[in-house]
Amino acid sequence: MTESAVETRGFQTEARKLLKLMINSLYSNREIFLRELISNASDAIDRLRFEALADESLAADDPELRIVVEFDQDAGTVSVVDNGIGMSRDEAVEHLGTIAKSGTEEFFEQLTGDQQKDSALIGQFGVGFYSAFIVAREVEVRTRRAGDSAAGTRWVSSGDDEFTVEPAADLPRGTRVTLKLKSDAGEFADGFRLRSIVRRYSDHVGVPVMMAKESHDDGKKTDKKQAPELEAVNAAKALWTRPRNDISEDEYKEFYKHISHDFDDPALWVHNKVEGKLEYTSLLYVPKRAPFDLWNRELPRGLKLYVQRVFIMDEADQFLPLYLRFVRGVVDSSDLPLNVSREILQEDDRVRTIRSALTKRALDMLGKMNDEDYGPIWDEFGRVLKEGVGEDHANKDALLGLLRFTSTFNASSPERVSLKGYIDRLEENAPHAQDAEEKPKSVDESGEKPTQTKKSDGGDGGDGGKAGKKKIYYLLAESEAAARQSPHLEAFRERNIEVLLLTDRIDEWWMSFAGEYDGYEFHDVARGELDLDGDGGEQDAKKDDAPLLKRLAEVLGDKVESVRKSKRLTDSPACLVLGDHDIGAQMRRIMELSGQKAPDAKPHLEVNPAHPLIAHLDKEPDEDRFKDLALVVFDQASLAEGAAVAEPGAYVRRINKLLLDLL
Repeated sequence: MTESAVETRGFQTEARKLLKLMINSLYSNREIFLRELISNASDAIDRLRFEALADESLAADDPELRIVVEFDQDAGTVSVVDNGIGMSRDEAVEHLGTIAKSGTEEFFEQLTGDQQKDSALIGQFGVGFYSAFIVAREVEVRTRRAGDSAAGTRWVSSGDDEFTVEPAADLPRGTRVTLKLKSDAGEFADGFRLRSIVRRYSDHVGVPVMMAKESHDDGKKTDKKQAPELEAVNAAKALWTRPRNDISEDEYKEFYKHISHDFDDPALWVHNKVEGKLEYTSLLYVPKRAPFDLWNRELPRGLKLYVQRVFIMDEADQFLPLYLRFVRGVVDSSDLPLNVSREILQEDDRVRTIRSALTKRALDMLGKMNDEDYGPIWDEFGRVLKEGVGEDHANKDALLGLLRFTSTFNASSPERVSLKGYIDRLEENAPHAQDAEEKPKSVDESGEKPTQTKKSDGGDGGDGGKAGKKKIYYLLAESEAAARQSPHLEAFRERNIEVLLLTDRIDEWWMSFAGEYDGYEFHDVARGELDLDGDGGEQDAKKDDAPLLKRLAEVLGDKVESVRKSKRLTDSPACLVLGDHDIGAQMRRIMELSGQKAPDAKPHLEVNPAHPLIAHLDKEPDEDRFKDLALVVFDQASLAEGAAVAEPGAYVRRINKLLLDLL
């Protein structure tokens, strides 16, 4: 096939599915198609400005950059025309025939068939060009790339499974998108309607959006061959350059939709202008919902970078850390060189200064939210923020302050607590520690005491006067249900000490970097020897449990590091405990997924001599029966941790044997 031939191609599968949704009018607000097409045209002009910095000839043939909206009531068409960078034939096929965005399949799996919910998902996914098919029965794109002496390209589709692409001669630089309107969308071929949409959604666009000047001579026919006089419909001033007091809330929201291609309003934003040794303006937004590709850390993302109001880069990731990759916005600097490149950005001290300031501003913006408004933001982006604890030591305390946790404070409520709330509750109840010990709380329906944190007389957060360290207790588990049933919490329930429940796969990783917060040291309740009474283990030395512990150790052999009496347990017979420096289950899974081998580690088995089963074991004379019971106790301790037993078949046989003995 020659380059000049008309070529028919099929849409990418995901694009085909999306087009069908568009054609079926998923959007309740159809007018957003114009906003999206104008936004794309504005991006094309921004890219031309940037490339023209290196090659002025690219814009020399038509230096007055603009977007023109045209309509023809008789033909039932609307066109959006720009003199921006344009597209080559290959670019037209790539950009208009596929959706090159991670998470496409996940997007379609989320669709429910409910038009209102599905339209919100599409807006979250962000596919602006395809919104043209909400109102169009056919879309034609005529485009020629700046600096390309070859013929332009004509792309046409009626929104079915295919599109055609062919050469087109004598095209000006830029892109013309023409929509042949559906029969029920004729309202959009109207000057007043189009002007109102432009002013509502695109007033902030930094280039003029032009339309034919309105004529008030209704009785006179105009000559269609004569080019109409154009006038700007929008303010054509970059929104971030205007004073904050002059910008309405609606304008901020529409600008966010312009730069993010999100169809929903932002959750919050912050607009700042910095003057002094370093001058720049920033406008940062936090979306309401996480994009589908949020967890792909390799994808390009970042702020729109302008230098002296000239567009430089669409996804400048040097200005915010990776854990803030969900933040959208603009940064405009007066101090960076116009010919800035990614390499220069990475090495420039001014960029590092701006990055530090913007990071603090974004975290401060989140930190100032009230709990009610912050809750949904945490649900969407909380796990990403946790990455920052391990990656950004300078802002670790601010990040720790943003974290939210479920805890044992209220077993029947999903209420989440901040670290500050945990500490406040601990300190609030400290003076009443003796009363709490003498009059324990009643057990609720779930079997858990509503736990109030108790500090010992030594003021160490319930870990004994000798230790002298105030502690924030936490437990790692696969799920909240598993955490609440963990035997490791028994001693803490008995003493009314609150424990944070951490169930995200990333929790063990970031907690290894956390260290402490506000003078309180983090302590894993399932790791190391526990000393809540502050006796340093002296009580153990007075008890003659050594023979039982020795027998258990001999049976379990290399399955365990040691067998010891537990200070954690009040109701369960046994539990498994990690060593102080051992890798836990969460980190092992992360390492396995990344192809790494986790170092070998054996747990410690802690037993509760007061439990009837352990008391029976201590007196069991039959060595075979003792062995079976010991192995069952060990396997049940593994199951209580949420882990699988190493030999399920052997475990079942032992249980069956013991049951038959009982029968």
